[in-house]
Amino acid sequence: MTDWQQEVLQTARVARLATVDDQGQPHVLPIVFAYDGRRLYTPLDGKPKQVALDRLQRVKNIAANDQVAVVVDHYDEDWQQLAWVQLRGRAAVIMAGEDYDAGIALLQRKYPQYTAMPLDGHPLIVVQVARLRSWRAADATA
Repeated sequence: MTDWQQEVLQTARVARLATVDDQGQPHVLPIVFAYDGRRLYTPLDGKPKQVALDRLQRVKNIAANDQVAVVVDHYDEDWQQLAWVQLRGRAAVIMAGEDYDAGIALLQRKYPQYTAMPLDGHPLIVVQVARLRSWRAADATA
């Protein structure tokens, strides 16, 4: 992984998670996340939801098809600074274990909001990253 890819993944505050349902229909939504170099973590936290956590579209989609993609991007009015990183892999919803503990710790360090909204006891989506793709304007204009 290059330094600029690592910077995008460590400094971005939001990403987009893409899942596909059992009929092949895509579903994309913004997420908060933490990345440890091999796995990406995103919580199903206490923010208000319209349905129970197990009825969320992303959860149902992961149960039907665990292949997901996550796009993390950097936007700037100076388009020479544009960049994105796409992570593809298999996702699972977890509630315990070593990956769960690691993900919770990373998310709490990255987002101070989780001091007031604890994550313990909430499901966590973990993506085992198999492929990384990226682009940045600085490389395209060389």
